[in-house]
Order: sequence, then structure tokens, then C-alpha cells
Amino acid sequence: MHTLEHELAHHRMQEMQEQAMAASRAHRLYLARRAARRAERAVRRAARLSAAVY
Repeated sequence: MHTLEHELAHHRMQEMQEQAMAASRAHRLYLARRAARRAERAVRRAARLSAAVY
């Protein structure tokens, strides 16, 4: 009986680790997209400022 409980606990721990990894990947993707949007805005702003100078 002990081994069955151990197997169930191990399986559950594995599932939780997979969920945590998926959440971490999703968060990193969100941060990367946010950084890309910021960079795009900075490029557009720099282009506008450069055009205003000339």
C-alpha cells in the first residue's frame, strides 16, 4: 500500500512541476512581448524625433 501512495504522490508532484514550468514559460513569453512592444514604441518615437529635427 505504501508504494501506491508513494507513486500517487510522485505523480502529483510531477504534474505540479509541469504546471509551474508552463506558467514560467508563459510569464517569460509575456515579458518578452512587452519588451518588444516597448522597443517598437522607442523606435517609432526616435524616428519621429529624428524627422522633426530635419
